[in-house]
Amino acid sequence: MDRIVDFLFEVGMLKRTPRTGWQFLAGAGGESVADHSFRVAMIAFVLGRVAGAAVDADRVLRLALVHDLAEARTGDLNYMNQKYVEADEARASADLVRGLPFADELAELLAEYRDGVTPEAILAHDADQLELLLQLAEQRDGGVPGTEHWAHFALQRLRTPAATDLARAVLDGDSSRWWFDRGSDWWVRGGKR
Repeated sequence: MDRIVDFLFEVGMLKRTPRTGWQFLAGAGGESVADHSFRVAMIAFVLGRVAGAAVDADRVLRLALVHDLAEARTGDLNYMNQKYVEADEARASADLVRGLPFADELAELLAEYRDGVTPEAILAHDADQLELLLQLAEQRDGGVPGTEHWAHFALQRLRTPAATDLARAVLDGDSSRWWFDRGSDWWVRGGKR
């Protein structure tokens, strides 16, 4: 049990590990790797269901759930960092699963995501990029300049039609539309009668 507890504390480190790319986008806020990973997992859930019988939807979700686990040990290396520093994610992954009763399953998922060749891994990678695009749309809608440059490259990383279609809808949409019904007079009167 001690090894499992240690693993769960290590997973908690992702809540305190910042996503470092946002420092390059003026005015953008910060987020943790755990913040990012949660929405990646939800996007993977959606993509897995949209893809239908062609993929194991639950495997797509599991891949997304673990995709950044190694960053508890390596930190988050943004694209600028990656020009100069190479993280040994395979070694970090092997070390983080060592001694766990489910080590083989985690190691297999982490390797499959890193390799990125199975249909499920491709969808999980697309979920990762879609999360970035959603965040960029939120930043854009908040008036942060420069988001369109990042979005251009994230779009090019998408590999499935479902993800590309979803990305276009994200970028053509409004991040407040889900809660801000501009056609309603509720915003004039509120809940008062």
